[in-house]
Amino acid sequence: MANSISRRTLLAQGSLALLGTLGLARPLAAGRRKTPMVVYKDPGCGCCEQWVAIMQREGFVVSARNTSDMEPIKRRYHVGPSLASCHTALVEGYVIEGHVPADLVQKLLREKPKVLGLAVPGMVTGSPGMEGPNPQHYQVLSFDAAGKTAVYARR
Repeated sequence: MANSISRRTLLAQGSLALLGTLGLARPLAAGRRKTPMVVYKDPGCGCCEQWVAIMQREGFVVSARNTSDMEPIKRRYHVGPSLASCHTALVEGYVIEGHVPADLVQKLLREKPKVLGLAVPGMVTGSPGMEGPNPQHYQVLSFDAAGKTAVYARR
């Protein structure tokens, strides 16, 4: 029986076909690696939840850590008041503060510049997770441990 297929193989192929039909096999087929990310956020913050969901859709494996005391986290990761937003994320040694778009996080991870991280200060309408009427233009800033910033991108 050189051409026989086991039931296990047949079931696995059927499962993959079903996932493909549902559009769920794309990340597996594309060979895209999943990047771990830790997000510190307030447990009641809806915009943080939306940003987490966006990051998950974009291939990040997010571990959300709920806390109502964000100040020590921001101090620990050198996020000064002028950079602060509602959540702080850590990914591959970088700090991501606030509603930074996923494509810019991915660019940061590809290019690996010598910065501490990226930030979208405040709560900007139109940034990922903060969608709404009258979206605003905003800057995504890179920053270092000394608090020096530069414009990384404009949106």
